[in-house]
Parts: sequence; structure tokens; C-alpha cells
Amino acid sequence: MKGSFLLRLLFVFALVGPVHAQDGQTGSLLDPLSRLLRGSESGAQAETEGDQRRVPFSREEIQLSFAPLVRETAPAVVNVYASARVEARSPFAGDPFFERFFNFPQMPPRLRSSLGSGVLVDPSGLVVTNYHVIREADEVKVAMADGREFSSEILLKDEGLDLAVLKVEGSEPFPAARLGDSEALEVGDLVLAIGNPFGVGQTTTSGIVSALARTPSGISDFGFFIQTDAAINPGNSGGALINMSGEVVGINTAIYSRSGGSNGIGFAIPANIVRAVVEAARSGADYFERPYVGASFDRVTPNIAEALGMERPAGALVTNIAPESPAAEVGLEAADVVVAVNGKAVDTPEELDYRLATVPVGETAQLKVLREGSELELAMPIARAPEGSGREVEIGGDGPFAGARIAELSPALAQRLRLDINRDGVVIVALARNSPAAGVGLRPGDVVRELNGEEITKVEQMKAVAESGGRWWQFTIERHGRIIRQTLRF
Repeated sequence: MKGSFLLRLLFVFALVGPVHAQDGQTGSLLDPLSRLLRGSESGAQAETEGDQRRVPFSREEIQLSFAPLVRETAPAVVNVYASARVEARSPFAGDPFFERFFNFPQMPPRLRSSLGSGVLVDPSGLVVTNYHVIREADEVKVAMADGREFSSEILLKDEGLDLAVLKVEGSEPFPAARLGDSEALEVGDLVLAIGNPFGVGQTTTSGIVSALARTPSGISDFGFFIQTDAAINPGNSGGALINMSGEVVGINTAIYSRSGGSNGIGFAIPANIVRAVVEAARSGADYFERPYVGASFDRVTPNIAEALGMERPAGALVTNIAPESPAAEVGLEAADVVVAVNGKAVDTPEELDYRLATVPVGETAQLKVLREGSELELAMPIARAPEGSGREVEIGGDGPFAGARIAELSPALAQRLRLDINRDGVVIVALARNSPAAGVGLRPGDVVRELNGEEITKVEQMKAVAESGGRWWQFTIERHGRIIRQTLRF
């Protein structure tokens, strides 16, 4: 009975034909019936005010393709090939017994290579990729999607951020992708990942934004990542994560996997920090300059939140203030909790670092601070960290520190090496490849406290002691808060 009624109703609507709506547009009486049958009149497809997104409801919409976005963006995604010559050493090299009785021939160096992806972000030839793709590379080549290949120059590399900016030269402008606003992303937004997984060639995968403000450890200084379930595999590092407007909203960087393949949990560095790094490269910097705050921060635990009268544990707890720093000048105090920067909520110290890093040096950041149950608004200038003397010295001789480049700690150097800004002393800045210092396990960022019984406070003092020679060596270093003492015969 109901079916026959609907058929008669459809027949009448077909005879009546088009009608004129109030706005003068021609329509059909089938339109309201169609909307009724689709359920839109009942509110199932009603759009909320200010949000035009909805799910597809017709066969035509389901058959829509991402191909136009890929055609627009894919030419700007490149392959990055990095190679380095590594000295090959005999496993018995350095052993006094074997070197005394056997003459080991010099082994030829071997070539170590790595493969990743990159994104052209400027028609002049600026390419963004991950630092770990070009780490210690002697030569970096960039291959375009159309088969062209170029040698590149490394303009900027920052291990802490795991980002690098390359420069390629061509006779004509390069296809470049637009950097979007990663702050506009929401969980559930559709995204595409474009890169070169496993070296098989350019590949596009689709997914959604699974989460925002993720803080996986051990990837970069700023634990503030976009999480996506778009398939990301080895080789995708440095590739583009794009939104439905064809804009790059992230640089694919890492995956969470026990097998080495994609398990649907990938992480991308947000485009807003990428934009700041690109601007630093344009200005001639060889590393990204972090803003200097002059304060140390810690997480707000549930116990701390309860003690401070907070509704939930969120924000960055101020634990230490450096004298004459921007934090001290605006009146920030220990036990304050920073809960927002420029109107954006801050839930963790990592998120605070990210928010401040996107504010250019010389501008002002508006901080919302909780202090003893009251809210304060502080305008803090974003400044450069004090450089100190900036003098770096390389150690020679035959001792275990030979090949190490050292300097006296300053706030700027501490930030660059990811150390506490309040530390002082002599720090190892870099190590020459295959040097004795690298061979004994020293690392950039190690602060030398004692060497052969002397407390080390100055660069000249350490250089003199380290080059004095001797068979037995004793030294104490501080590595990210951990004290390491070592005695060796060298």
C-alpha cells in the first residue's frame, strides 16, 4: 500500500515538472522529495553552523577522486639520495698486540647511502626533508618526479628538529607546494601522504588525522606531532602530508612499528614549524634559532594540579628562572603554570616549546599564566639567546679527546645542544669522523667536568691537558644530567 502511494506521488511530480523557487532559481518538485528520501529534512544530513563538512550520500560523491590533489602536489615531492664515504677499519685495528705482530693493510672506504623524500616549498629550489635522511652525508642528490636529477647544497640542518633545507639550481622555476596552516587541522580530517617508500617510486596513500599534539619520545626537540593513519613506510621520511586543499600541512617523519612497516601510526612535523625553519634558511642561518625564554619547565602532574587548585593537570610548570632573561623581565615566577600562548592552549612543556618556536624573534608572545589560583596575562618578548664568546677550539694530539671541538657553554649553545640553559663549563660541540674522541664513545653535548684530576672550567685549560699526552686517562663527563666516569689506557 505504501509502495503504490509513493509511485503515484512520483508520477504526479513528474507531470508537474520544474517550479520556481523564491530566489528565482528553477528546481523540481522532486528535489524536496529527494531530500526527504535521503533523510536531510529529518536532520540526518543537516550541517552545523560554521561547518560545511558532511559525509557523502550519493553514488557520484562516493566515486569522487583524490587525483586532482595528487596531480597538483605530486610534482613538488622529490626523492632525496644521500651518500657518505665511511672509513672501513679492521676489527683488530687499535689492538696493541695484533698491531705489534701483524701489519694490517689499509682498507678502502665504503660508501654508505640513505634514501628518503623531500618537498619543494619554493620555486627557487628550496627543498625540505628530514635531518636523519641526510645525516653525515658527503653528497645529496634530489630526483624530481619527472626523472630529472640535481645535486643539492645543504643550507640548514637541525638535528634537534629533525629537519633540513636543501637548495637545488635549475634553469627554470621548480614546481612548489604551498605550506598550509597546521593549526587548522582537526582530528578526522582527510589527508594524503606522498613519498617514496622502500625506494619503489613515488606513492600516495590516504587516511585521516588520527590525533594532534602527539609527543612521541626520541624524534625531535619539539614533541608536537600530527598523527595519521595514512600508510607511511621507510623512505617516506621527508615527504608531504597534504590536506584537501592541496596544501602541505606536515612533513612525514616517523612511524610507530614493531615490524618496520606501517601499522597505521605515523607522525608528521607540523607545517607551522616547517615554515619557520624555511624562513631561517632564507635568511642565511645554518640552523634553526630557538627563542630564548630563560626558564625551565616541567609537566603538571595530577598531584601538582591538585596542590595548585587546578581542575585538571595541564600546562607547563615553571621550575627555574634565569636572571636577566625575558622570563625574569616580564615577572614569570617559579611555580607559575603557563596554560596558553597567543590564545592557543598549552598542555605540556613540549607544546609550549612548539608554540614559542613559531613566534619570530623580535615579536611578543602573550602568555596566559596561573598563579595561586589567579589568571595573569604576560607579554613576553621573543629574544635571541646570549651567544657568549662563541669561540670553538679543536683538540689535537694523540689522546682520547683528539678530534673533539669544544667550547664554553652559553645559553645559545645550550639550546643548540639541547642542554639545560643554566649549565656552565666546557662542552663537546662536534666530533671529527673516525677520530679518537668518537672512537671512545664521546658525544656532542657531553660536558667535561674533570680530566686527569683537574676540574675543567675553561677551553684553554682543557686543550692543554688533553694534548699533554700520557698512557692512562681519567675523565668525568656529564651527559644529560648523568655523570659518567671513565678510566682507560690509550
